[in-house]
Amino acid sequence: MRRNAALFVAISLLSGFGSTTMSLVTGIWLLDLTGSAGLAALASLCVFAPQLAGPWLGAVLDRLPRLAVVVTVNMLLAATLLSLLAVRAADDAWILFAVSLAYGASYVLIEAGESALLPRALSADHLGDVNGWRGSAQEGTKLVAPLAGAGLYAWQGGHLVAMLSAAIPVLVAVLYLAVRFADVSSPSSKRERGLRAGLAVLRREPAIHLSVALAAVAIAMSGFTTAALYQVVTVDLRLPTAFLGVLVSAQGAGSLAAGLIAGRIITRRGPTTVAVVGAIGYAAACLLRCPPWWPANVAASVLAGIGLMLALVAAVTAVQTHTPEHLLGRVSATANTAMFAPLALAIPLGSAAVHLGGRPAFVIAATLCLTTAAVAYRRQAAASGASPAADTTAPLSAPTGTR
Repeated sequence: MRRNAALFVAISLLSGFGSTTMSLVTGIWLLDLTGSAGLAALASLCVFAPQLAGPWLGAVLDRLPRLAVVVTVNMLLAATLLSLLAVRAADDAWILFAVSLAYGASYVLIEAGESALLPRALSADHLGDVNGWRGSAQEGTKLVAPLAGAGLYAWQGGHLVAMLSAAIPVLVAVLYLAVRFADVSSPSSKRERGLRAGLAVLRREPAIHLSVALAAVAIAMSGFTTAALYQVVTVDLRLPTAFLGVLVSAQGAGSLAAGLIAGRIITRRGPTTVAVVGAIGYAAACLLRCPPWWPANVAASVLAGIGLMLALVAAVTAVQTHTPEHLLGRVSATANTAMFAPLALAIPLGSAAVHLGGRPAFVIAATLCLTTAAVAYRRQAAASGASPAADTTAPLSAPTGTR
């Protein structure tokens, strides 16, 4: 178990570093080539757009050998990144957009594939721990990768970053091949092969749909309050924009710390309860941003990181432990779409709501998170017919063994 856990954490470290570095450099590169901040921002949209196709991509993943798909997609991603060596002038900007779109599609397949592979490599009791460690690893890279990417770009330009980024998926593919997986048959019937089978699992299993809903609301509200945070820092507190970097680092520290303990709490209390705590934590962070005092905002950022990480790890673990093995690809991808797609609507809504001021947006976000947490808590209690602290269904077994 330790060997497999270490390999998955290493995969998260490498993948997180590569994706964060390339995402930042792509925007800077486009800005330098075109002089347009709008076009630079569109690169992020290209990365996000394939998330909307998650349920369909996940269904495809369930029909193919998952390990082979994950390894192949990583190798194809490496080759795609090398195409950036052809970028020389503004007319080549389309290559950056195409690579960003490919990056987004590969992320959907790799993330869903990895989530489906984890139960074959680890026991059910250890899934929460490893999911938390993976989250901490990815958050940790965000503290280093932006500075490294920007520094390399300033030193030698985008071509060097592209070559280094292309090497990372190759290393990740090698690490996947080193993982020891249990042999699990996938006897899916014809009626279970469609997209509806995955959606049925989401609807049927309270531990899954409650945890995913809580994570989706908390993540959406993090996007909804982005503009409000800018408003509070620059207008209400009259602090320089550089202070936003302090808040981002504080949130990253909170996420990193929460990832280290999330699995232990999930094992004791179940994913739904942990997701409820995460949503409540993010709501508290929103309310803590309202007082006109900058230390409160730093503390709020730490609390926001803790809340978001707890909710996300709980949702991912619920999917892995309550989904039949042969449906894990589509359920994981559908859950990811449900959790992250609402950002596309929440961010522009938050930009509009900021005209009312920064604090009203935080109050709205806190209210929605607390309401969702209360509803989920009551439904969990009603479904279990026992203590609200216990999840409604027993986790599926996840045997370990050799490939």
